Amino acid sequence: MQSQDVAQRNAPASAGAAGPAVDIEQAEAALVEHYPRLVRLAYLVLPPGLGRSRRVLTAHALAQRALPRGRKQTSVIPAQASGRDADPGYAFVRLRVLRTALEAARPRKGRPRLSPLPPLLPQVWGLRLFPRSGGADELSLDQRLSALSGPARAAYVLRGLERLPDADIRKILDSAGVDKPESALTEANGVPAQDALLSSPEFDPCSLQARPTDLMRRRQHTKAALAAAAALAVCGALVALPAGGWGPDGAAAPLYAENPAAQAALDPGRLTRVPPTAWESAARTDFSVWPARGPLTGDTALLRRALAVWARPGETVRVSITPGTQTGGPAGPPQLLYAGAVDNARVVILYDGLRIVRYAEPKDGTQGAALDFARVDGATGAEASALVLGRADGNVRYLTAPWVKKAAERDLMKPDAAATDLTVTDGVTTPLASPALQPGSCTSWNVLQLTDASGTRLATDLGELVPARLTAGRPGATGEVSNVEGLRAWAPFACSLATERSGGVRSVNAWAFAEQPLPEASGTGAWACTRAETWRGDGTAALAQFRTPGGPVGAIVAKGTDVPACGPRDPHVLAGVLWKSKTGIWYLLAAGGPDTESIRTNGEVTATGPGPLLAARAKQGAKAQLKGTLAGGRPIDGLH
Repeated sequence: MQSQDVAQRNAPASAGAAGPAVDIEQAEAALVEHYPRLVRLAYLVLPPGLGRSRRVLTAHALAQRALPRGRKQTSVIPAQASGRDADPGYAFVRLRVLRTALEAARPRKGRPRLSPLPPLLPQVWGLRLFPRSGGADELSLDQRLSALSGPARAAYVLRGLERLPDADIRKILDSAGVDKPESALTEANGVPAQDALLSSPEFDPCSLQARPTDLMRRRQHTKAALAAAAALAVCGALVALPAGGWGPDGAAAPLYAENPAAQAALDPGRLTRVPPTAWESAARTDFSVWPARGPLTGDTALLRRALAVWARPGETVRVSITPGTQTGGPAGPPQLLYAGAVDNARVVILYDGLRIVRYAEPKDGTQGAALDFARVDGATGAEASALVLGRADGNVRYLTAPWVKKAAERDLMKPDAAATDLTVTDGVTTPLASPALQPGSCTSWNVLQLTDASGTRLATDLGELVPARLTAGRPGATGEVSNVEGLRAWAPFACSLATERSGGVRSVNAWAFAEQPLPEASGTGAWACTRAETWRGDGTAALAQFRTPGGPVGAIVAKGTDVPACGPRDPHVLAGVLWKSKTGIWYLLAAGGPDTESIRTNGEVTATGPGPLLAARAKQGAKAQLKGTLAGGRPIDGLH
């Protein structure tokens, strides 16, 4: 149970003429508090040619070495404490991180030169660590940044991530040893500003995925030591790629074994291709009856690279995994769903009966391949009606099922507004705004509206391959969000979908379970429970939300994770919130579902009342425990 309030952030402070002296304790406190931000900055400035795993470890090493040796005060630092944190300690460690990252990015004899790393930590053996992969927007930005010089990357990051003005950036670059800060700023101007992407998981070296190194090669190291020269020659032959383009297996790792079954699964000639009209006579509507679409379904080289990277993703491949999804290669020849050009990438989508796999590579160049896994076991009908083809410039494109007759874009926060039709060509929609890429405050939430012979349904992009299905109604009797009542039930609570991003969400239901007259004749508050179901089963989330009269959006007041409340197994809920009236008096408001016979509270607020609603005077910040009784005498606890 929470108080309903709004937190305001002060505007950034401007830089002063000169920074104060910083002692070691102040610098250490800033490093601990802002460590993720400093590591992200180092990761973005380091040369991408290092590879993602090495960049991660190097970024952490540089941030951990940012403190000066000894316990004495440091000298006065340049004026650079502007931006989001006007903190001299933070400005000091940021400058040291930036200086060492630029030193690592400085070319020497055609290669990036790394400053010496600490002899101990961080070190990782037997694993490759890399950030969570993003979409086409992040891939495009990473490629653009890789083409910049180190100082220009630093200028771009200071401008976009730290939100610093150019005058302060010049001072920082000069203090970091950059010879021509003005030239770095000019070069950075060549990359369009995409500030929100710099804060995305793609560039977060503190939120990592782990994959093993080459297991077969590791097991054979002891034997290879007896014939080192021969082993080196074999390894060199395996990893060599022809210059000027993709090799036959693209960005895949070296081949592990000549297993006939595994080789058959990687043969593009054996891919399953479903006829275009197979779905019309099929007994079920799922991904198994999707035809192969796209202009590149006959590109054998592209399909071979996609299959090889799926089975053996190399170190440079960005891998994204929906929680609970296995990442191994296909057990047999998978089904081809799509192959074609999407925005700035060539995309292949495959299906193996349990998973959807999306392979993407840039149209130009041989770096930056991406591989995305999504679990879709048991998906039928509405859940198998669309897939994400790609995201770019804040928009998303979908590949729709062959049975979809019409696609449209709708703002979930405007239930009375008409939907905007989308053009669908060979199953591919025109771009629509993606809420998964929506930065800052939530003022709209655009969803995909699909129509087929069975009706109209909504789905939303939550940052994964499969859009989440949206439903409305009491658990156990939910329906599609296709009428005005369903749209109005979702409208005030659409922004809460942001909490479910990248969680492997299968569907989200909104249940308006109560309306409560407020004390002092202040109108009627609305209660709703939104519940997200996942593909893997666990990780479900039930959110109790409350909207005051006239409020544009609801507020999340309670949350339950991996609980049956608000779901088909337990279609009941009880939640409370502290609410302040216009006269300044605080009240505890509590509400349950329609079958709640009584509610009581204990703790700092003691009250009881019959029925599904309760209002009692309280103090600001008071804590109370909610208990209820359902029809038939069964007790129920409040979400908290």
